[in-house]
Amino acid sequence: MASSLSQTVFSILLLLSLHQACAEMTHLHFYFHEILSGPNATVLTVVNPSNSTSLTFGTIVVVDDMLLEGLDDNSKLIGRAQGLVGAVGKDGSLETLHNFVFTEGKYNGSTISIYGRVELGVTIERPVVGGTGMFRMTTGYTLAKPVVVSATKLVYEFDVYLWHMEMKDN
Repeated sequence: MASSLSQTVFSILLLLSLHQACAEMTHLHFYFHEILSGPNATVLTVVNPSNSTSLTFGTIVVVDDMLLEGLDDNSKLIGRAQGLVGAVGKDGSLETLHNFVFTEGKYNGSTISIYGRVELGVTIERPVVGGTGMFRMTTGYTLAKPVVVSATKLVYEFDVYLWHMEMKDN
């Protein structure tokens, strides 16, 4: 039994080592634009336990935010950030689950999935937990720095670091 377990552990470690050795590192840089209100809002509250307009404990929102090449609103749209945001901490912290869906360029049709904790107003680090298309078997992390924070809009500068196998379409 112990021999079988140690062989399994060895096999898993070997596969992980091979994945890291063969993995390609990709760095992506773009801007995440979120419109908080108005006719083009990219955020919709679906659960609001306090009947407040702010993100208070227990609030859940869905998002369909824009991923743009630049800071300017007229920059080229390269994808969407679609997902859920929940106010999970009484301290104001949020839990996010996003799929970044790329719609332009080399990664058109590919996605990455990001899950993690957010504190507003600081640089946010979250893990990349998977992907599709060119990013199958992806691991990595994101760094998101707030660059525009207002009552109607949030813009974050994103740096995404991915380790993945270069996948080709079949």
